[in-house]
Order: sequence, then structure tokens, then C-alpha cells
Amino acid sequence: MTILEVCEWLETTALGAIAPATLYGFQVLVGIHILGLILSVGTLLWMDLRMIGISLVAGPLSEIQRSLSPWFFFGFSAMFVSGFILFAGFATSAYENTYFRIKMIALVLAGINALIFHVMAKKMSADWDAAQPPPALVRFAGLGSIVLWSTVILSGRMMSYTMF
Repeated sequence: MTILEVCEWLETTALGAIAPATLYGFQVLVGIHILGLILSVGTLLWMDLRMIGISLVAGPLSEIQRSLSPWFFFGFSAMFVSGFILFAGFATSAYENTYFRIKMIALVLAGINALIFHVMAKKMSADWDAAQPPPALVRFAGLGSIVLWSTVILSGRMMSYTMF
């Protein structure tokens, strides 16, 4: 079974019918998706700016991360679930869309960036907490996160101009 066949099947499921077949399904899902994006990427931006050394520099990096993480995960969960339901409704159109592919690549790279940072943070966070400016690797991870999430957002926006 090819990826395109999986996309075609996904559109025929009950999940795939929510966005295109219900009266306000698409609008509600997009609203939830955008609110989740604001909450997740908005809180992540504060963390990234702290990692770069621009904002919240008075607080330890690990403490700021600990306080912002629940908000990020809640927003990301809402964004992920609503995004998947939207994808299920328009899977074949999304699969064929260049901006969707760019968005998915940037999303995977943002996840890898976060994973690498968190693995390293557990080992070296004591050295980073008070460092001003933060170490180059921390600043690079923060800047990379901003660039990748900006790519995700801009590609997602371009999808709506090229798919519908």
C-alpha cells in the first residue's frame, strides 16, 4: 500500500469526514489548531529567546523550561490532534502539496532539535542555568527552533492558499 493509498483511505474514515462533511467542522478545527499553535509556539518562543540570551535572562534556564513546558505540551497536543483531523479530511490534497511536505520536514527537524536539546540539557543544565550569554550550542538550538517553527507556520499558512 502506497502513502497515497493510505491518504485516500484516511479520507474515507469517520475521522476524515469530520472537517469536510460537517457544517462547522473545518472552522472549529482550524480555530483549535491556531489556538494550540499560539499556546505551544508562543510559550516555546519565550524559551527560545531565553536560550538565545535575549529575554528572561534573570531566571535559570531549567526553571523557565520547567514552568513553560506544561503550557507548551497542552498547546502542542491541541495543535497535533486538530491538525491530524484536518489532515484526515484532506489527506490526498495535503500529500500532493509542496508546502505540506515542507511543513512536515520542518516539524520533524524541530522535534529532532528539541530532542537533542533535552538530552543534552539533562547532562549539562547546571552549566547553562546561570551562563550569560548562554553557551553557543544552546543559542544555536534556540535560534534553530525559531527558524524551524517559523517554517512550520509559514508553510501551513501557504497550504491554505494552495489547497483550497
